[in-house]
Amino acid sequence: MPQVPESSLVITAYGWVPKFARGFVRDLRPRWFCEEAGVDYSVRLISAMKRPDWYFGEQPFGQVPYVHDGDVGLFESGAILLHLAEKYGCLLPNEGQARADALAWLFAAFNSVEPIVFQLSAVNGFSAGEEWAKLRKPSLEESANQRFDRLASGMEGREWLAGEFSIADIAMATTLREADNNGMVSPRPVLADYLERALARHAWKAALDAQLNDFDDSFAPQKEGA
Repeated sequence: MPQVPESSLVITAYGWVPKFARGFVRDLRPRWFCEEAGVDYSVRLISAMKRPDWYFGEQPFGQVPYVHDGDVGLFESGAILLHLAEKYGCLLPNEGQARADALAWLFAAFNSVEPIVFQLSAVNGFSAGEEWAKLRKPSLEESANQRFDRLASGMEGREWLAGEFSIADIAMATTLREADNNGMVSPRPVLADYLERALARHAWKAALDAQLNDFDDSFAPQKEGA
């Protein structure tokens, strides 16, 4: 679904991020929803390095995404996915166990899986050379392996988390991409196969391409003297 500049659904995203972060910024989640649902959207780009003061009035933490949907504005990608699914009547079962599964797995992705992925990224990447990270890594990896073994068991036999592809899968697949960078997915065939299915979807590829195409070097930090 190509972006439509006059769309009333506006996703705030960063205009530039370092190369290692490209394709992982969380505006991917509402973009993916829009591609799956065939919903027009437009994008408002802000600087990731020097976020405008006014933006903190919308998003208290200065993060993305923030979504304007007509006269409604909200932040947090999980809340955004739930809002969009309910408004547009898709990617969320209407009732019964399927709806319960979708909601439970949606929150599981954000509450039970993503926090430990953040910790792994810190000790394996951002803070890898620091003494505290070296001390924390063994026990963290032990806990993470236990958590991802449990996750694989819980997802055994599921093509998608709630029967049909849903917002829970958008949340889980984007989280597992980062977990895969930390060695938690590939050794577990259930998770690896699930992630491969999700990332093979045309809508995912379109959302990823859209994010990558929106990065603009005019938003890059300027070197002193430039």
